[in-house]
Amino acid sequence: MAFAAAPAGLPRAATRSATATTPPTCTRSAVSARRSAFTPAAGHRAAAPAAPAAAAAAGVSVARPPPPPRMAASQPYTSIITGASSSIGMYAAKALIARGDTHVVMAVRDPAKAARVAAEFGFADGTYSILPVDLSSLDSVRSFVTAFRAGGFRGLTSLVCNAAVWYPRDKAPRLTGDGFDETLQVNHLGHFLMVNLLMGELKRSCGRVVFLATPTHNPDTIAGKVPPQASLGDLAGLEAAVAGTPSGTVDGGKFEPTKAYKDSKVCNVLTMTALHERAAKDGVVVSAVFPGCIADSELFREKRGWFRWFFPLFQKYVTKQYVSEEEAGRRVAEVAGGAGFGDGGGYWMWKGSYLEGADKTAPTRVPSTEREGAKADRLWELSAKAVGL
Repeated sequence: MAFAAAPAGLPRAATRSATATTPPTCTRSAVSARRSAFTPAAGHRAAAPAAPAAAAAAGVSVARPPPPPRMAASQPYTSIITGASSSIGMYAAKALIARGDTHVVMAVRDPAKAARVAAEFGFADGTYSILPVDLSSLDSVRSFVTAFRAGGFRGLTSLVCNAAVWYPRDKAPRLTGDGFDETLQVNHLGHFLMVNLLMGELKRSCGRVVFLATPTHNPDTIAGKVPPQASLGDLAGLEAAVAGTPSGTVDGGKFEPTKAYKDSKVCNVLTMTALHERAAKDGVVVSAVFPGCIADSELFREKRGWFRWFFPLFQKYVTKQYVSEEEAGRRVAEVAGGAGFGDGGGYWMWKGSYLEGADKTAPTRVPSTEREGAKADRLWELSAKAVGL
């Protein structure tokens, strides 16, 4: 299910102004009514999932419908969090479940790991479900969406695009079975497909989409100036991959693993902008969030030992930008469900030093990169082709 493109001849700026206002029908009472009355629209169909036997043979994670969740009347909301079995994702799940009104779907590559997290955190039965998804496989994403629709959930009020990979030691791209660099596919293309396939559910619930961001995506920030800097170029590499000639990079240049990660984060922010322009008129709130420097995140698991020891200390005592995984997860949960984050198109960061106390920090909207902003529509077009929309 793809979005309609912007009307022919309508400038991008005009499209933004025409669609950036949340409709008045998305009041709190209207949202509650629409969520409780959620039923799949007639004729609404997912893209065909991979056949289980064929997908298993190919090593693809295939989600099967879970038993109908025992969602209490006090849980009118449903949130999907990708990568909810570790780091920010698992703490975001913890924070949303603690609200008492949200059933969390843990969308994970390793269901057994997610089950261990749920047991460790003491998640009560009926407050969460676990559905497998491998974002490096487009068939697995489609299978996940089909399973979600068959799962008996009460609608979809937030989709948190959190999962990410980074392989800092790689000398060459890891090409997926779909022909794209794994970093780009997991961090961007897999989420792009998931969001588009679930847009009907998000519209019916006046839901939210949250992308995880990092200031390293923007060369105009201090963090972004550290080489290698992010740059999508003219998107020649992605265009070639769509045409069947994978280059392993978005810009078509030489592969560098850290640049590949930063470029994927540029794609996340540009997708947030383009999606906001397309979906705000239907009541969907689309945001990006940088929840802080989580220096001991599992994202750094492939960095050398000395870095994993040194970097948290550097962030705590030199830059003083360190944030715990739990605090970062809480911030993500706030953007996904908090009353103060109901305006879309924003890129959120927290100002102040967390080390001086959480009460010394406050969320603020900051500009996303405009250096690459003009490429948002072309990136959307190529991404849609890449995932088969």
